[in-house]
Amino acid sequence: MIAAPAADNAAMDLAAFVSLAAARGASDLHLQAGQAPQLRVLGQLERLSDEPLAAAEVAGLLDGLLSATDRTRLTQQRSLDFARDLAGVRCRINVLMSHGSAGFAVRLLSQEPPTLASLNLHPDFARLLDARHGLLLVSGATGSGKSSTLAAFVDELNRTRPCHIITIEQPVEFDHRPQRALIRQREVGRDTPSVEQALRDALREDIDVLMVGEMREPETMRLTLAACETGHLVLATLHSSTAAEALQRLVSAFPAEEQPSVCSQLADCLQAVICQRLPWREAAGMRVPECEVLVGNTAVRANIRQGQFFKLGSLLETNARAGMWTYERYRGWLDARTAFEGSRHAR
Repeated sequence: MIAAPAADNAAMDLAAFVSLAAARGASDLHLQAGQAPQLRVLGQLERLSDEPLAAAEVAGLLDGLLSATDRTRLTQQRSLDFARDLAGVRCRINVLMSHGSAGFAVRLLSQEPPTLASLNLHPDFARLLDARHGLLLVSGATGSGKSSTLAAFVDELNRTRPCHIITIEQPVEFDHRPQRALIRQREVGRDTPSVEQALRDALREDIDVLMVGEMREPETMRLTLAACETGHLVLATLHSSTAAEALQRLVSAFPAEEQPSVCSQLADCLQAVICQRLPWREAAGMRVPECEVLVGNTAVRANIRQGQFFKLGSLLETNARAGMWTYERYRGWLDARTAFEGSRHAR
């Protein structure tokens, strides 16, 4: 067990925690007043030390990290999301209040955006980006690597297509340096007041591709579908355990009287749904995504239009030639691989 650093200087102290987490190969760092600091390594929580952190120590970690505006938002919202480079590591940081004291949930990222190859995703996934309009949805549970996959899609477009990409993120996790594409990364709270406002703005900004970090609210979903209908390729994420569940969850977020029209919208614009898990793979010595892929072909669109999401599972089973994958088939492809990229991105 590694001793945690003492709290002397806020930014340096948090950087010291991050440095220790990176050295242990952790994906996440958790700091909470009254509890020992903990890391998530290979999907499991481990204590950094047995000593609980004092409330004053954790509060001190905020010094130098937050602007006056950030502190006001934290006071009002009782939570705050932002990204920082600490100890040479890009970090997504969530500050939260628990039992009246501050705490941190820190996700360790990479300085460089991931690629489809570095995430060990199937090379055919790049073909999903051939579409010039419609919805490409990436779903999965928290921590399944959705954001990394989305970033890899943006990277692929950036390297291969002269297009205008706008991302709407909370916060910006990966810094995409323009290659063939013009890229604008808008962070909620810094560059735009809300996801909804950024979506409305995007439709007036001559975009080709729009990336929405996460669809949480019905209005976000409504505006995202509208962007798909107006001739843009939209990449977005949603929490779910299967592709069919992702689509059903999107539709059920709307009032019952609106759901038939939402089903029609979704049927018209859906390109594909990738649902992924991130289990430990012994042969690779790391966590590797396992995916289910539902492609929006004629049969899939017909069932979505009728709201018959329960039939999508059987279409996944019988449409392998159309580029669809069940988890079982995808595991078979992974089992046949003899080499894996040593990526830190897929957390």
